[in-house]
Amino acid sequence: MTTSDAAAARGFRYYDLLVGGMVAVLLCSNLIGPAKVSAIELPWIGALSFGTGNLFFPIGYIFGDVLTEVYGYARARRAIWAGFGAMAFATVMAWAVIHMPPSEAEPFNRQLQPALALVFGGTARIALASMIGYWVGDFVNAFVMARLKLLTNGRHLWTRTIGSTIVGQACDSLTFYPIAFYGIWQSATLAKVIVFNWTMKVAVEVVLTPVTYAVVGWLKRAEGVDTFDCGTHFNPFSLRDDGQVLER
Repeated sequence: MTTSDAAAARGFRYYDLLVGGMVAVLLCSNLIGPAKVSAIELPWIGALSFGTGNLFFPIGYIFGDVLTEVYGYARARRAIWAGFGAMAFATVMAWAVIHMPPSEAEPFNRQLQPALALVFGGTARIALASMIGYWVGDFVNAFVMARLKLLTNGRHLWTRTIGSTIVGQACDSLTFYPIAFYGIWQSATLAKVIVFNWTMKVAVEVVLTPVTYAVVGWLKRAEGVDTFDCGTHFNPFSLRDDGQVLER
């Protein structure tokens, strides 16, 4: 049993890289392709339409699962706040760049300005919904992951990676879509989109479970740590490595 101070003093070789990867996936998923709708034909089902950015967004949850499983809830919490801060900065930066007056002396601006506004000029309502949905979903995911690890005594990793994604992605979708599109889309459409996107994101988690197993196993051996959040305070607004953390 180590104290939180001893845990914080421990140096990790790969933690920062994982945080960077999680933030990169989050930003790319929200900036590249969220407004594009793709359609595919599936046997016996027919055409399915979905937001293209959703193909990659679940990878961010896998990063969150790995961070919580290996390093514990408190360190995953710091990563979630880093992602939230990056999203907030990207939103402010996009707004500032779009609203700065373009130079009339540069002819290319006539094409560039409307393109920037189209691609990065999402409404404030959608940007707010995206940040709130991410914050709620990721913290729920990390909390469920950490609690299930204690309940299973560290066994059956798949139960907590998939279980936490089921709950976290549900909270994400149930937060984002109503905030962003309630009153704009019909209620039936809103419900269908929520169910389909939740199903697709959980399916990605299930398919990539072997990859998660491999990465988690390798990281635990490389870092020499397997964190159990015994006594951790699950306050999402703290940035401290608080509570008693058992590292086996």
